[in-house]
Amino acid sequence: MGLYSKYIFPHILDWAMSRPEVQQYRRQALAPAHGDVLEIGFGTGLNMPYYPERVTNLTAIDSQRMLPDRVNKRIAEARLPVEQIQLDAGKKLPFDDGSFDCVVTTWTLCSIDRVASALTEINRVLKPEGQLIFIEHGRSDDPKVARLQDLLNPIQNIIGCGCNLNRPIDRLITEAGMEMVELDRFLMPATPRILGETYRGVARRGKNHRARGT
Repeated sequence: MGLYSKYIFPHILDWAMSRPEVQQYRRQALAPAHGDVLEIGFGTGLNMPYYPERVTNLTAIDSQRMLPDRVNKRIAEARLPVEQIQLDAGKKLPFDDGSFDCVVTTWTLCSIDRVASALTEINRVLKPEGQLIFIEHGRSDDPKVARLQDLLNPIQNIIGCGCNLNRPIDRLITEAGMEMVELDRFLMPATPRILGETYRGVARRGKNHRARGT
């Protein structure tokens, strides 16, 4: 992990993702969450104030611990118990099949290296009626914008510490075996279109999920 990704990028990310307009969409996306929740890509803990009271327990995983003092303060102020695990979400998750009522990803699927494997594991650890709740940026439906995303993606990978501009989020979720229940597509205000193409929705665990090895 370089100096930029460890010490500079987390501050940039925390500032950018704590803007009021982003927090509004975060609150809306998390409204369906309930029960035992697994959050993939905990980041700096910005979701904490927006989990509804129906959420009883939160397990949070991330490949690195960003701004630990700030995160610890946010956890201490939370009304629900939080267990943090440092783990690459692209590998096998250390949970039994059907462990969680909900899995949450917020602006996370863009940066998981083995995103297809991560989504297959998410499908596996959801309860039979469990839901994936997500808000993500991704590939545009406009061919011109999508081509620009493809062109700039290698640069974004560096600036955004592994972030990808051009992932078709809805297709990745359904290809992992989940059933899309709700999907809202919109442009994030005051954001360049290559970054602002947003997918917000809910997917249900697939009936014929396939467990996989490491």
